[in-house]
Amino acid sequence: MTDLLLRDALLWHPGSAGDSLTDVLIRAGRVAAVGPGLEAGDVPVEGLGGRLLLPGFVDAHAHVDKTLWGGPWVPHDAGPGLQGKIRNGVEARPALGLPNPGYITALLQQMVACGTTHARTHVDVDTAMGLAAVHAVREAVARLDGRITVDLVAFPQAGLLTAPGTAELMDAALAEGADLVGGIDPAGLENDPVAHLDVVFGLAGKHGAGVDIHLHDGGPLGVWQYELIIERARALGMRGKVTISHGFALGEAAPAVQERVIAGLAEAGVSLATVAPAAAAPLPLVALREAGVPVGAGNDGVRDLWSPYGDGDMLERALFLAQRGRFVRDEEIEIALEAATLGGARVTGRRAGFAPGDPGDFAAVPARTAAEAVCVRPVRSLVVKGGRVVARDGRLV
Repeated sequence: MTDLLLRDALLWHPGSAGDSLTDVLIRAGRVAAVGPGLEAGDVPVEGLGGRLLLPGFVDAHAHVDKTLWGGPWVPHDAGPGLQGKIRNGVEARPALGLPNPGYITALLQQMVACGTTHARTHVDVDTAMGLAAVHAVREAVARLDGRITVDLVAFPQAGLLTAPGTAELMDAALAEGADLVGGIDPAGLENDPVAHLDVVFGLAGKHGAGVDIHLHDGGPLGVWQYELIIERARALGMRGKVTISHGFALGEAAPAVQERVIAGLAEAGVSLATVAPAAAAPLPLVALREAGVPVGAGNDGVRDLWSPYGDGDMLERALFLAQRGRFVRDEEIEIALEAATLGGARVTGRRAGFAPGDPGDFAAVPARTAAEAVCVRPVRSLVVKGGRVVARDGRLV
């Protein structure tokens, strides 16, 4: 069913949760009306009893194809640095049966139970396994039967220029319906940023796809690549279709450099995705928000060959963002929650909120304010996807 009346909710809008309870009517999967005392005939009713109602969480940077969730514990023994993690992932996955549609399904179910209603996942495409990961993720998403929507990024984790044949496989993945073209460290890993971006943006133009580039390179090298990507997005008229993921260099840069790069991001319509990394300078979320640059948050890898950590909970990720940003005031903590909800929706090109026509994607929590929700991280009382109740009290329906 895609018609639903949510009664007596406390709606969260950035800056205010309001003081009065209201109802939200969803028809055909989208918000139809908001107000107190709504009547909707024989539409099913869910009473929220004053719980805080949030837009559904959006995981704007995931790697669900890599997960071991639901499988045996695997000790983390990757070598140091980015190359060590890449090599370990390629070499160890065959013996572990990765990618595994069952593990991916289990992780997606966990994400739904935690309130995530949409995700953007990077999916490895390489010459060792071809499009196997793309097919495994698609199979798992189908098993969820609409409880979550997922965009796929064809991602050259093991390299693009440095791994001949990968560009052709990326082309094939996009032809099969992958939604975005991925890239990775055009300079630091690929050693030829111009040629790397030629391929990535060339594929995007051919398939009418968006672009999402992992940028781990820090310092002036990373800043320079920010500016190369901004220049491409502007020149090709790709406003709203380009994302830089991680982007550590911006957090490290001097204030004047940050100001220049942020202005460029805003002017070109380039968004950012962050995973609140523990070992890198956090993105300047306040300055980015003030400039109107969309910023989404994501869980990155969850219990995989890259990291033993994570549980797919975007409310926990919002907590990490707040902690890394040293946010203590309620209005600051809300910025972190915004990245995990409305910001992620902007990054992925989706509507979100409580306006008529917005998707009926919501998560209800027993909290009075957004800051309390982030700091306490209560079990999600109700999760709604397109007007359909998909989880209740932390369990899939």
